[in-house]
Amino acid sequence: MVEEISNKKKGNNTFQEKEMSFWEHLEELRWHIVRSFVAVLVFAVIAFLNRKIIFDYIILAPKDSEFITNQLLCKLADIISVKGLCIDSLDLNIINITMSGQFMTHMFISIVAGVILATPYILWEIWRFVTPALKSNEKKYSGGTVAIMSLLFFIGVLFSYFLIVPLTLNFLGTYQVSEAVLNKIALRSYISTVVTLSFGVGAVFELPVFIYFLTKIGIVTPSFLKKNRKYALVIVLILSAIITPADVFSQIMVAIPLLGLYEVGILVSKRVFARQSKLSG
Repeated sequence: MVEEISNKKKGNNTFQEKEMSFWEHLEELRWHIVRSFVAVLVFAVIAFLNRKIIFDYIILAPKDSEFITNQLLCKLADIISVKGLCIDSLDLNIINITMSGQFMTHMFISIVAGVILATPYILWEIWRFVTPALKSNEKKYSGGTVAIMSLLFFIGVLFSYFLIVPLTLNFLGTYQVSEAVLNKIALRSYISTVVTLSFGVGAVFELPVFIYFLTKIGIVTPSFLKKNRKYALVIVLILSAIITPADVFSQIMVAIPLLGLYEVGILVSKRVFARQSKLSG
């Protein structure tokens, strides 16, 4: 009997040792943030030191008619006899209009590149912080979350960079209200367009993961998602309008994959809901 009480006390002490106070949680969170910041800084420094690659071969590449997407669109235009698809005379004239503009742009793009490249590690740090609060079965079924989120993010960034960005640059960069008005694009405006499109589309490609967690905590169900498809369409169009410039074509190009991801989210929600019903039953 004495041994049993002693074991219980030991068990309670172990449990108390495992529990963390509010300030200990904050300290733990602080170190996760610090490590994530260091990862971003390391990648940002690497990007800063590789200025030619970052700008000439990545950031500024979509504005040239030799960009791979522009060449493929021209080939497609020849095949289907639709000349409007061909982007062969884009070559935007980018100018800098402030003294520190190019240096500040270099710094900004280096930080953005650091965030994008460090995204898998940042997600892993977030996962490490959240994992102790999960049950064993939740850890088992959620083990690949970081890999899936990273993959979806990079697919979204690449989709935007190779398709949405060139089409947007072609539409907005060549649009003229009059032949008397020439387009000379400010560096800041160009960078803002490319970064917003790439990063924004990468973020919204996380939609299936977002639906997964909403289903896990009981906010949405598969039937709810199916029933509200028409409202989802409106939300997707609004979201597409926010992250794209003011042209309908880019908005549609973003909305189409988002609607596809919404359908994928419904399938994900079905699996999660079925698993939870099985466990509760």
